[in-house]
Amino acid sequence: MNKTIGFKNINRLAVPAIIAGIAEPLLSITDTAIVGNIPEFGTESLAAVGIVGSFLSALIWILGQTRSAISAIISQYLGAGKIEEVKTLPAQAIFFNVALSVVLLLSTVFFVEEIFKLYNASGLILEYCVEYYDIRVWGFPLTLFTFAVFGIFRGLQNTFWPMIVALIGALTNIGLDFVLVYGIEDVIPAMGIRGAAWASLISQFIMAILVFVLLVVKTNVSLKLKFPLNKELGRLVTMSLNLFVRSIALNTALYFATANATKYGDEYIAAYTISMNIWMFTAFFIDGYGAAGNILSGKLLGAKDYKSLWKLAKRVSTYGIMVSLVLALFGFVFYRSIGQVFTTETLVLETFYSVFFIVLIVQPINGLAFVFDGVFKGLGEMSYLRNVLLGATFLAFIPTLYLCNFFDLKLYGIWIAFSIWALFRGIALILKFRKKFKSLSL
Repeated sequence: MNKTIGFKNINRLAVPAIIAGIAEPLLSITDTAIVGNIPEFGTESLAAVGIVGSFLSALIWILGQTRSAISAIISQYLGAGKIEEVKTLPAQAIFFNVALSVVLLLSTVFFVEEIFKLYNASGLILEYCVEYYDIRVWGFPLTLFTFAVFGIFRGLQNTFWPMIVALIGALTNIGLDFVLVYGIEDVIPAMGIRGAAWASLISQFIMAILVFVLLVVKTNVSLKLKFPLNKELGRLVTMSLNLFVRSIALNTALYFATANATKYGDEYIAAYTISMNIWMFTAFFIDGYGAAGNILSGKLLGAKDYKSLWKLAKRVSTYGIMVSLVLALFGFVFYRSIGQVFTTETLVLETFYSVFFIVLIVQPINGLAFVFDGVFKGLGEMSYLRNVLLGATFLAFIPTLYLCNFFDLKLYGIWIAFSIWALFRGIALILKFRKKFKSLSL
């Protein structure tokens, strides 16, 4: 049996990728849980963190797609035994990505209130959104740099160092959250929601420093910008642009969900924030096997080993579904306890409990969709991924959401729409993979 697609090798990549992947949503979950338990105006603070988190996630996902493009190209060249041909690509890609992120950051800081009014934020929630965003936004270029370096490590078939960096970042953020949000009597004053923002920013800075040091020490990849431009930069930019459009479609769904939840009322956006953070946590958990599929599919495609590629897709999707079922079971066992981690507000908890079961039921569908999403990124099929997300958002999610709004289903409607959205993605990816690779694998 090909050791590349063996259980041991898949999990050697997947397990560290899971740990690294859940670090980002863990930062948001930590902020959510700690901010939601602030004694005064906890619900408003929780709502603000959810709205800002949704917007920042949109920015990061839209521009962070270079990670997947770098990983795909490097792994394909590694599989073909031609890695030297792309040695100048990482520095050029990172420079392009970080420069673009700075431009985008500067273009938002002057319109902060207007941005969050589009999410239907007003009053104290709007005030908290601006306060939180004004600090957290400066971590945006740091996160994109970190993600890009993670992509280089993934392309080199290494998920261990990204895991270490992500763990250090997550643990730092958790510790700083407690210290800065609640304060230490007679030592550090309680900063509330501003403390949560500072905790995240400091953690992002530490992670960026760590990945830079590890890249220099542990690899032969140079971050020195050299010319001429690498022959693969054009393909990387094209792949990134396709994923850019894909991320806009993804975040359009998140925007409509967040804006509608805010419109329903404070307890609804607070409950939505809790359920969305859990959804993101499970998505990144499952995506560990998507990362393994991403890394290995690119390598197998570069080696033109289609038979192993077919077997890889079946195995990683099976593992992804199994993990998603375990996560769903855990959620049902600790159904009420999970909500109480985030808030003690009775109305918010009741609203959350009423819809949480939908988040759990859809997990196996997510398992299939997210893993195949990773496989397709490794194959470099970015244009198809773009089309699938456009279809899932504009043909499935938005029509379902507005149909549910017509029947006044509120949060039920949002999570039903996300379920249809995930199902659309999963079916479209499976059909395309079977059509393209089944005959090649024989």
